[in-house]
Amino acid sequence: MNAVPITQEGLDALKKELDKLLKEERPRIIKAIEEARAHGDLSENAEYAAAKERQGFIEGRIQELQNQVASSQVEEIKGPYDRCVFGATVTMENSDTGEEKTYTLVGPYESAPERNRISIATPIGQALLGREEGDEVRVKTPKGVQEYLIVAIK
Repeated sequence: MNAVPITQEGLDALKKELDKLLKEERPRIIKAIEEARAHGDLSENAEYAAAKERQGFIEGRIQELQNQVASSQVEEIKGPYDRCVFGATVTMENSDTGEEKTYTLVGPYESAPERNRISIATPIGQALLGREEGDEVRVKTPKGVQEYLIVAIK
């Protein structure tokens, strides 16, 4: 299995969520299932069905987080940067609209576009890797090919 890059902060967040699921959520749902079973006929017990569904979700998320933690490799963030690399914060300008966007390049497990954190595995992340300030990049998006100018790298 290939190691997936992640920041220490990102790995800590995965471990915190996993710990909470294992120590709080799993025991809570097991107790809820036991209580629902005590109400009798399971075939018509909505509480039991809901608790079992929640248990399935929790167990799936635990498995997913365990796999992510196991496959993660912490990459040290060392700046300043002269190229777009993992951990760099990149400001770019859309060549058509002039709109500027700033993104931090992170691994897939900590990608959060709503917080301006994009994965190096995405098309835009891939297009940026290795580029320098002043470079133009073309990115194929659902809206078509977009062109950007790299304005700054921190």
